[in-house]
Amino acid sequence: MFYDHQQIEKKWQKYWEENQTYKTSNNTDKPKFYVLDMFPYPSGAGLHVGHPLGYIASDIYARYKRHQGFNVLHPVGYDSFGLPAEQYAIQTGQHPAITTEQNINRYEEQLKKIGFSFDWSRELRTSDASYYKWTQWIFIQLYHSWYNKDTDKAEAIETLVQHFEEKGTEGLNANQNDELSFTAEEWKNASDLDKEDILLNYRLAYRAETTVNWCPALGTVLANDEIKDGKSERGGFPVFQKKMMQWSMRISAYSERLLQGLSTIDWPQPLKDSQEYWIGKSQGAQVQFQVEGHDEFVEVFTTRPDTIFGATFMVLAPENPLVETITTDAQKVEVDTYIEETSKKTERDRMSDVKNVSGAFTGSYAVNPFSGEKMPIYISDYVLMGYGTGAVMAVPAHDERDHRFAKKFNLEIKKVVETEEDVQEKAFDSKDSVCVNSDFLNGLNYNDAKSKMISEIETKGIGRGTINYRQRDAIFSRQRYWGEPVPIYYKDGMPYTLPVSALPLELPEVEKYLPTEDGDPPLGNAKVFAWDEANQKVVSVDLIDDTTIFPLELSTMPGWAGSSWYFLRYMDPNDEETFVKKELADYWGQVDLYIGGSEHATGHLLYSRFWNMFLKDRGYISHDEPFQKLINQGMILGMSAFVYRVKFDLKIITTSNENPSFQDESLVVLERYIPKDFTKIIKPEALGAYLINEESFSKILDTIYVQHDSEVSIKKEFGNYSVQKLHVDVALLKGTSDELDIEEFKKWRPEFNDAEFILEDGKYMTDREVEKMSKSKYNVVNPDDICEEYGADGLRLYEMFLGPLEQSKPWNTQGLSGVYGFLKKFWNLYFNGDVFEVSDEEPTKAEYKVLHTLIKKVVYDIENFSFNTSVSSFMIAVNELQKIKCNKRNILEPLAVIISPYAPHICEELWNMLGHNTSIEFEKFPVLNEDYLVEDEIEYPVSVNGKMKFKISLSAQLSAKEVEDLVISNEKMQQILEGKSPKKIIVVPHRIVNIVI
Repeated sequence: MFYDHQQIEKKWQKYWEENQTYKTSNNTDKPKFYVLDMFPYPSGAGLHVGHPLGYIASDIYARYKRHQGFNVLHPVGYDSFGLPAEQYAIQTGQHPAITTEQNINRYEEQLKKIGFSFDWSRELRTSDASYYKWTQWIFIQLYHSWYNKDTDKAEAIETLVQHFEEKGTEGLNANQNDELSFTAEEWKNASDLDKEDILLNYRLAYRAETTVNWCPALGTVLANDEIKDGKSERGGFPVFQKKMMQWSMRISAYSERLLQGLSTIDWPQPLKDSQEYWIGKSQGAQVQFQVEGHDEFVEVFTTRPDTIFGATFMVLAPENPLVETITTDAQKVEVDTYIEETSKKTERDRMSDVKNVSGAFTGSYAVNPFSGEKMPIYISDYVLMGYGTGAVMAVPAHDERDHRFAKKFNLEIKKVVETEEDVQEKAFDSKDSVCVNSDFLNGLNYNDAKSKMISEIETKGIGRGTINYRQRDAIFSRQRYWGEPVPIYYKDGMPYTLPVSALPLELPEVEKYLPTEDGDPPLGNAKVFAWDEANQKVVSVDLIDDTTIFPLELSTMPGWAGSSWYFLRYMDPNDEETFVKKELADYWGQVDLYIGGSEHATGHLLYSRFWNMFLKDRGYISHDEPFQKLINQGMILGMSAFVYRVKFDLKIITTSNENPSFQDESLVVLERYIPKDFTKIIKPEALGAYLINEESFSKILDTIYVQHDSEVSIKKEFGNYSVQKLHVDVALLKGTSDELDIEEFKKWRPEFNDAEFILEDGKYMTDREVEKMSKSKYNVVNPDDICEEYGADGLRLYEMFLGPLEQSKPWNTQGLSGVYGFLKKFWNLYFNGDVFEVSDEEPTKAEYKVLHTLIKKVVYDIENFSFNTSVSSFMIAVNELQKIKCNKRNILEPLAVIISPYAPHICEELWNMLGHNTSIEFEKFPVLNEDYLVEDEIEYPVSVNGKMKFKISLSAQLSAKEVEDLVISNEKMQQILEGKSPKKIIVVPHRIVNIVI
């Protein structure tokens, strides 16, 4: 019978939707298993075949766990706030909600076509007010919390207020911006406004002046991962460092817990390493250096206090507020110019640029507290305000960057760690040597010297031993429209949270999505966006009067806000009273399996761990870590196609024969397309001559000059040329070949209508290369097309068959025919010609052996996420069953269950045809019986004097002696022996018999 994948798949997708087959119950009697994919952002391009890779893997695992009797939570939703929709709104005037809805509908249609077992009833969208109401609620909880270092957790702000009322700051051990000191009496006497200002110093969500990545063209702050090479990833606009009042999240309070938590979760080691590096824990000392002639001092954090005698200059971050105070008049222009230049670089650029040395002298000096020597103070972009104190003591003899800086500015280099190396020429860094030229530290090793120096620093009262973290607090403001409004209003310039009863604070309508004329964020264009404190509601901005009606925060939350807790909302998506009921959070607990890309290592995964720990601290949930096991799927790579464009200058010089002194020159840029191989063999100097021979040259002149007469002399000169490699849409290739359809290409890129193509045998053959599959590279393959031709089951099997889940692998549509052929073979096992025919006869041991060999392999593969080898095992098993013409129910029923997580549609259809009225989804997974794998007979190869002579089948239960006796008495062996006795007989049980005669 014909395998009609289109009809079968539509039938079962409709069945699953109508019967809500995958709807998850909150029935706590069953053991739970939570499988989750990283939150997809619904882009306008829709899905390409690279996107479903992780979804297919998680779906297989979810289905497998259902077969094992687990209550599986496998939800889906959309991270639907974001910059792309806003940029589209700016360009077209269309509300981002409309674009987002269209994109989601497209995604949903595609996801359902692939047959995922998502519980669609729990679908989330971060841009729905019913969802972001709770994102705003979490922000409010963060605002009203502080971090108590003594209890090592977040606590309600009321407990901090109580401490202030009883003791002031005495005995307080809090995570804070600035170290404050006041008595209980001073707190009580402070105004309400001053109290609120003090509390901002401790809140986990706080507002402060921060250096940010500011993109004027987009009118917003950008995160580091939204910037590439100093420009915005979206649009390629310049990005500058700028100080702004911003909301921040105090993730730094959780640095140590985020580090320690890595040891409790099953994540890929490279991902853990990324987080560990990002958090950047280091132990050392905080030290103060007095600035000569000023009351100020420079405070530094150093991991090498043992080298302080070798500190010969100081370097401040250009953003350090001390720079303005200590810069002399003579150096002000140079310093200001340098600061302006540095503002054009992102922190990531500054960290990665280790080759270029730059800086400016402030004109001031600090005093080394131990050597007493004056140290010039510079600024340089290699020092970051976000790490340590935004200042370093430079020890050029023993730090590579400091050494380069010292050589550039001709500064002193002093050796303080023993080495034979010439530190004037190269820095020497070692913790195995001893101190020299260091007074009381001389002769001490690294650990002893470090400990002694910290003690001396503390004795002098100029610092202390401390632990530092590279991780800085996360900036939480975005000057955008399409994001969650921050539930804050301002009274007397001080922020206050809206009451929870006022949530959600919904996005207002605006006339345009650009910043206002005054430079306020787009929400400043809203007509109705002010807070009426008396009536507890949002009202017109025209009513703001600073007495009862106040302005609301105009920034919105960043993209990571909604994705930092969505995994919790899936547990209880429709609850209007709380973000998740405690009993449901306790039941579902951690996500057992989380699959997604490694690019989220230091963004989403850190922020969601932070929010999860905070919610646990405040008693809303009970688990420390959100994701117990995480797998980073590799990429499916596309096969890009390229054309090569040659651009070169042709100088045309015309000279009048009648007037030789007259000369007219014109420069024309000409374009030709050439195949890659051509550029390899042609000599560069011959390129122009080859491409424009005398014949084609005349044609060019005819194009440039409508007419010319014999009285004008013309000559040509070839100038510069360049070869440019251009992506071409793979859809413009002819069939499955690499040949470019030139006419279609010209329609696609009409600006090249007049270009000349250099052909090979009348064809233009594109160059092909494996790259990341991306719309921008024009190499995407639409899964809809694959589902149409090969079926969703074919797509699912092929993506798993391509290779190990974690590795990247190239896509090749031609490879689908093999997988599709397997599905047809599998289908035909159940048919005799066009007749469905399955026998109730008891299977043979050989048939059971094929089945149980498969069960053993597939269970191992799924539990170890080796999905590619499972697909190979399916093919082997079906081939073997086909050879022995097996059509037994006791084999084919469990076979359908085993394959169903990978190819659910065909298995549902076969299960139904086998006489079952319920879905195959909840059928118990077949149990392995090892008895069927025990061999009854062994075929022994018999070797005589090292050469194999014959084979003999013997019972697997025989002892080595019994095997020996039977082999010797065998007729073939007797003929070989010719009456002789063997000198030696070696029996390797179940393997081989060796005889020496």
